[in-house]
Order: sequence, then C-alpha cells, then structure tokens
Amino acid sequence: MFDIEKLIQVLIDKKLTIGFAESCTGGLISSLVTQHSGVSKIFYGSVVSYSNDIKQKLLGVLPETLNAHGAVSQEVALEMAMGAKNLLGVDIALSVTGIAGPTGATKNKPVGLVYFAYVYQVRNSPFKLEQKSWSAHFSGNRKIIQEQSAFHGLSAVYKLLSPE
Repeated sequence: MFDIEKLIQVLIDKKLTIGFAESCTGGLISSLVTQHSGVSKIFYGSVVSYSNDIKQKLLGVLPETLNAHGAVSQEVALEMAMGAKNLLGVDIALSVTGIAGPTGATKNKPVGLVYFAYVYQVRNSPFKLEQKSWSAHFSGNRKIIQEQSAFHGLSAVYKLLSPE
C-alpha cells in the first residue's frame, strides 16, 4: 500500500500545498492525510462534494458538464479539481468522483469506476498549469473501493512530484 508520509514529505520539501475535492471517497483522502503529524504545513483543506448541487455551488462544476457527462466522468473530475484549486488557493488539487457501490451503477458506469483529476500550478513557471484526468476500475465492497480510490489518487500526486 502507498506510504502517505512519502507524499507529505515531498510536499514539505518542495514547499507545495495541496487540497482535495472528494465525492465517492467522502472525505477519506483528507482523513488519511491528516493522520500524519506536520501535515498542516501542506494541507489546506477539502470539499466533500457528494451532491451535484455542491459540486456546482462550491467547486464551480458547470451544469452543462454534469448534464452532458454525468457526475462520474473525467470532465467533472477535472472541473472539481480546478474548483478546489481556486477555492482553496493550493498549488495542487486532487479530485475523485466515482461509483463505490453497491448501488448507483449503470450499463456504461459499473460499480468501482472512479475518475480522478489533478491540477498543479507549477511554481517556477507561473503560467504553466498542469492538468490530468483519468479513470480506474476497482473491485470489492464499498469500503475497499473507497480505500483503493484514496490511495490511488494520493499515489498519482506522489508520482507527479517524484517521478522515478
């Protein structure tokens, strides 16, 4: 399993801040990060945007995006990350939206389908905003899917900052 302390240390070393926009993980990412001492240096906060209304009101996700692609989509994940970055004023924002199950699946969006996005303001290049969105499919019960999603998202941010 991914070592969250590694990510925290990289963020501290690089003097970068992070925040989250969580839907299907319901705040688990924030909880996992705040279990570690020293995290207040890098973690500004998060928005648990379980409802589409909150995705729109707090994170600025466009109704057109939700209508065209659904809440569980790369497009919404990217808008959630951008909204969290702007709202929280962080260097890096990670978002996650998906179907943790056991209900909520559709023909095209099965249980375990999760979309992620991050937005990273590159410090030494103030006009460079790195963005990435992607999906993953996890299996297991609701708790396992949420845990896998949380660790997967945090691991992706670590890989962004510490390519090996």
